[in-house]
Amino acid sequence: MTFTGCTGGGAERAARRERAVAAAVARGLVGPDAPIIGLLDVAGIRSGAAALRAAFAAVTDAPVLHAFAVKATPLVPVLRLLHEAGIGAEVASPGELALARAAGMRPTHTVLDSPAKTQAELREALALGIAVNADNPQELARIDALISSAATRSPLGLRVNAQVGAGSIEALSTATETSKFGVALRDEGARQWVIDACRARPWLTRLHTHSGSQGVPLELMARGVRAVYELAEEINEAVGRPQIDTVDIGGGLPVNFASEADEPTYEEYARMLKAQVPGLLDGRYGLVTEFGRSLLAKHGTVLARVEYAKTSGGRPIAVTHAGVQVATRTVYTPEAWPLRIAAFDGAGLPKGGAPLAQDVAGPACFAGDLLAENRALPPLAQGDHVAVLDTGAYCFAHHYGYNSLARPAVYGFAEGPDGTAGFATVRKAQTSEDIVREAGGPERDALSQL
Repeated sequence: MTFTGCTGGGAERAARRERAVAAAVARGLVGPDAPIIGLLDVAGIRSGAAALRAAFAAVTDAPVLHAFAVKATPLVPVLRLLHEAGIGAEVASPGELALARAAGMRPTHTVLDSPAKTQAELREALALGIAVNADNPQELARIDALISSAATRSPLGLRVNAQVGAGSIEALSTATETSKFGVALRDEGARQWVIDACRARPWLTRLHTHSGSQGVPLELMARGVRAVYELAEEINEAVGRPQIDTVDIGGGLPVNFASEADEPTYEEYARMLKAQVPGLLDGRYGLVTEFGRSLLAKHGTVLARVEYAKTSGGRPIAVTHAGVQVATRTVYTPEAWPLRIAAFDGAGLPKGGAPLAQDVAGPACFAGDLLAENRALPPLAQGDHVAVLDTGAYCFAHHYGYNSLARPAVYGFAEGPDGTAGFATVRKAQTSEDIVREAGGPERDALSQL
């Protein structure tokens, strides 16, 4: 199916989403026999990719590779759509590399990052000509050995931890004093080691940094970028030539989960970098970015049927099929990962009525499987639907197999010239047979034979 459709800001996106929910219910994509699905807004994804490319094109004439962080939404059709929109792939495992290759991503548009690359992973990347950012001295030594015995077209870089501090979510702050990622630049002797390592390796032409993601403010991200730019300048001065020609600034643009607004924007971040690190954007350095969540989150929705509506201790509870299996972070750390929820009736139309404080519960067998607690929503009844918003990244594509709950089907949607929503299957729903097979069903008697 060829998708077309309008693009625009949050209001247009919300309107498209409402029409898509009604159409999904009317066509039976979600219902009694399919009580949960994922929806992806194709027009929104395309618009986000275009906004990213335009934001950096406005501040530098140098080449920029925007490599989507595959971990954010590891679905082949999504990667294919981004590839067609001029976006590459940042991968951090053999599985992610396989997904990127299946989507048709070119090696020259692919970057391998991981703190624990095996020799086999490095060997494959170098053979394909994929860019590799070494995480630490031991990995760099592995690359030394590999390239001494085989030629490679891979751009090679070194990841550094600028140690600029943490954001509001510690687990997602990658530039802390003790972060597991990269060479800790402020540790004793580390900066000189990086300079010497580059001097000894003329083929080491890139530096990479990433200061975190959700919860990390733009100012902190820019501080990390400035630190790696200053290091690049120092290295080039030390070796007497522009050896470092590309800086990979990572991704991490935070997402606004509190409202429909797109904030901060790629344009705001690019302008901040232009103001605070002008030398990086004067045309002497190529750039790589690795945005993930900010490209996909707001263009995805989990749509689930309300199976039962009940009360406990006087509090209304809507029991749905959306819970920990699709929004793991929200269930376990709701204060850091709150999600907006919209109420729809049995026909998939926005539900009215005076807001009522109620819980929205998932299907898993533990008390804490709640997507929202004491949340003011129009009263939810059996057969209604809840839409869990901003879930296009790190949610329905990152299934958590609690209770062996099945992975939901995922559909992309877009509107034709007549305003009718068209749907395409991105991923089929997991079947019970699939679950048995993954759980060792074909090896049923393996342990009995020991």
